[in-house]
Amino acid sequence: MLHRTVKAVVLALLLTSSVAAQAPGRPTIFLVRHAERADSGGMSTADPDLSEAGRRRAESLAGVLKDAGVKAIFVTEFKRTQQTAAPLAQQESITPATINADRTVDLVAKLKAAEGGGNILVVGHSNTVPEVIKSLGIATSVTIGDNDFDNLFVITQNGTVKRLVHLHYR
Repeated sequence: MLHRTVKAVVLALLLTSSVAAQAPGRPTIFLVRHAERADSGGMSTADPDLSEAGRRRAESLAGVLKDAGVKAIFVTEFKRTQQTAAPLAQQESITPATINADRTVDLVAKLKAAEGGGNILVVGHSNTVPEVIKSLGIATSVTIGDNDFDNLFVITQNGTVKRLVHLHYR
């Protein structure tokens, strides 16, 4: 329990310093891959719901970002991204914007154009999150494994300098 509390305090300090370091008017962008998918009993489905573990992780994400000033949420057309964002969206009374997973160029354009109005959560996929990070001008290479669901990427911008912080959440 103490270990979890210490991790939460460290995460809060990192998020606070990242948000405070950004230039006025530029949002902090939080990016996550959707939470764990439900096992469909060996049958493949193109649009599975979240598993119980995934629902718990989505609730955890809402807790981690509850004081982060998120005012916009972007998801894809797939239930797993929408369900991952749902607890935070409900908590903050935000209607997520849906952008097709194969249209990351449109998402990146919206993120680059965002000014003021609060911070942004993007819930994507193992292939789209790294693509968005790279397209936003971050040189650090990001890879998300098939079983990696705990990554929380934070992008801040101070003038022309962009910074990526890679965290994990449960």
